[in-house]
Amino acid sequence: MIYLQLFLEFFHIGLFSFGGGYATLPFLFHIAETQHWYTAKQLTDMIAISSITPGPVGVNVATFAGYTTSGVIGALIATSSVVLPSLIIVLIISKLLEQFKHNNYVKSVIYTLKPTGCGLLAAVGVNMFLNDMSLCGIILFLPLLILSFFKKLDPLFYLGISALFGLVLSFIKPVF
Repeated sequence: MIYLQLFLEFFHIGLFSFGGGYATLPFLFHIAETQHWYTAKQLTDMIAISSITPGPVGVNVATFAGYTTSGVIGALIATSSVVLPSLIIVLIISKLLEQFKHNNYVKSVIYTLKPTGCGLLAAVGVNMFLNDMSLCGIILFLPLLILSFFKKLDPLFYLGISALFGLVLSFIKPVF
């Protein structure tokens, strides 16, 4: 039964998450709250690991979530079911692409989906930040936020600084 639930949940994620891997985060956060297959903290760790491993973030997070839920079989089910809707949609659209290429309705829908995906991602980011807020997180977040306004740096720079901060914090955490 858990395998069917995994398939349906991740198929739903694959079907309704537009905008890349990070667009799956609202759905994954919802699963953490409703299904209790993993915690919000585990989801945060999955996102961090998925961001630094090769491959699409959404697929990597689905793999980790499936593995956390029910091992290797769960990872295979979650990964394949999150990719399956995209595969089906791409196959259908590729057959009909020439008919809809210049359609204003299609252009309007795509134009609307971009800010919607950004809004969903921002909502999850704020929600995760408020749930996991700590003094150390704020100490790291504020200077990096201010720096990002004044200097365009590679996202890997921010990821590296955050990783170093987390590593140092893991050694001195018993002090806090």
